[in-house]
Amino acid sequence: MIEVKNITKKYGKAVAVDNISFNIEDGEIVGLLGPNGAGKSTTMNIITGFIEQTEGDVIIDGYNTLKKPKKAKKEIGYMPEGVPLYTDLTVKEFVNYMAEIKQVNKKERKEKVEKIIEKTGLKDVEKKLIKNLSRGYKQRVSMAGALVGEPKILILDEPTVGLDPKQITEIRSMIKELGKEHTIILSSHILSEVSQICNKVIIINKGKIVAIDTPENLENRVTKNNCIYVTVEDKENKVDEIKDKIEEIEKIELVEENEDGTKQYLIEAEKDKDIRKTIFAEFAKENITIFEMKKADTTLEDAFMKLIEGGNK
Repeated sequence: MIEVKNITKKYGKAVAVDNISFNIEDGEIVGLLGPNGAGKSTTMNIITGFIEQTEGDVIIDGYNTLKKPKKAKKEIGYMPEGVPLYTDLTVKEFVNYMAEIKQVNKKERKEKVEKIIEKTGLKDVEKKLIKNLSRGYKQRVSMAGALVGEPKILILDEPTVGLDPKQITEIRSMIKELGKEHTIILSSHILSEVSQICNKVIIINKGKIVAIDTPENLENRVTKNNCIYVTVEDKENKVDEIKDKIEEIEKIELVEENEDGTKQYLIEAEKDKDIRKTIFAEFAKENITIFEMKKADTTLEDAFMKLIEGGNK
């Protein structure tokens, strides 16, 4: 569906994107991640055809964006960051205007506009001026504009930025639903959002690709230790002695002392060893009361930070 082949973008001597390549398959929802200035927006703008690359090729559904730009761009719906809209138009006028620009067949235009308004949950506000809408509804209008022309690919740049929790949940649900019919590239600073929505992640740093994988695999890739957090009441400070009694334990570290007298420890065990039952048994023998025990799961945020820091080194 999307092939990015050895793309480089230079501004004078500055290199914004440095010889990157990746493929996105039909029906995938892909998260594009990276710190500010990493090259995410430049990459998205090259894929949409908004700017041209210095070197390399982008193939959209078989069409080279430089050789057949019109056919390639027809396959893409773009929702830019910042929600740039014609705010003096009503919702329906704006979607109609986008249909005219994208040369939707006149005979089918009315029906298709209605369908998009329904799909994006805008029916109740279709006659309202865009400038009078909430930020959440403006995001929906921008999404509606991207959907005009039935593009196979949607490129969404920070689609939930500035929204309240309820609006974020609604937009995420809409994106998941749209993923059933479209290939989606999603840029977001909210990594938990990417983890929930996307089935593949591309991480860019300093213009280069750091990693391409599923969120789960990225999380597993940076998980080096089998770690458990344990919150206990240990008046006689016996936890430190436990290490000698459970051979699978490699390290015990005090993380926090709480106001109620309890302490939280991080226990590192041998890889692939589940020692929770053993901990319960040994702590009970030593009269150490366990208040809470939980695995120290690695999140996409953890993976992102470790991969970026590794790239910086």
